[in-house]
Amino acid sequence: MRYSELSEKNYRRICFINWSLTLPMIVLFAWPYYLVATWTGISAAIAYVGAFVFALPFMMTVLHGHVTMALGGLHRHHYYEWLAGYPMSIGFMFHPIMFRTRFRISLVLLACVLLALSYFLRW
Repeated sequence: MRYSELSEKNYRRICFINWSLTLPMIVLFAWPYYLVATWTGISAAIAYVGAFVFALPFMMTVLHGHVTMALGGLHRHHYYEWLAGYPMSIGFMFHPIMFRTRFRISLVLLACVLLALSYFLRW
């Protein structure tokens, strides 16, 4: 039996690993933002939203790197195409724009702008 990295079984394994890493990485990357937000006296609701928005691009970068390491840079588009076929289940968080660098940088900037506006407007 020949093993192929481009099999659906391998895609499911990669997807399971990515979903299991999502919550720990959100917590890992969100706490610095939340800490700064609480130091500046911003309300908890805005701090949670900003921390989530701040953590998303870092989490997506790590997960994208995991897919790249598992399949290789030339084959990762096959995994994303497979994932796009399941938009209402395992692929609901997938959209091709989510893995663009400009989108991820804009999320970090959006979180920083939210922090600054919340501080200066005292939300």
